Amino acid sequence: MEQLSLHDTPPPPGQNAHPPPPQPGSQQLPHLPQLPPQMFTTAAQLLDLTDTNLVLQDTVERIFVQSLYADNPHGVFIVRGENVLLLGEIDLDKEDEIPAPYQKAPLDQVLALQKKEKEERKRGDKSRQRKFLELGFEGDNPGEALL
Repeated sequence: MEQLSLHDTPPPPGQNAHPPPPQPGSQQLPHLPQLPPQMFTTAAQLLDLTDTNLVLQDTVERIFVQSLYADNPHGVFIVRGENVLLLGEIDLDKEDEIPAPYQKAPLDQVLALQKKEKEERKRGDKSRQRKFLELGFEGDNPGEALL
């Protein structure tokens, strides 16, 4: 694979892609990060140059169920750089505003409601899957058995 820098233009096809060795006594430029020729330079998440780990402290997960919400404190999170796709600013004033229909509730109550909703959704999905199987559709998980 060719080793091109950001400022090099790719050579025409069929020509030698390697530059001639530097002349003795000539000054060499500092080493620049190398990119494969098929790399999009605007896709920063594809470059090794942006691989940065994040440490988040005092993190809180806000759970919304029906017309209730609760904050579940998690503490410290470490996010590895390859998992960071988008990073942006947060409007802290807007973050503290709770939408009108929601009211704060104890965490245990919200988690119980969330678990109940997940079970109901799972039951509905199994029922829908059975109906699809009767009609001849295999669905998303054809290798799994429905219980």
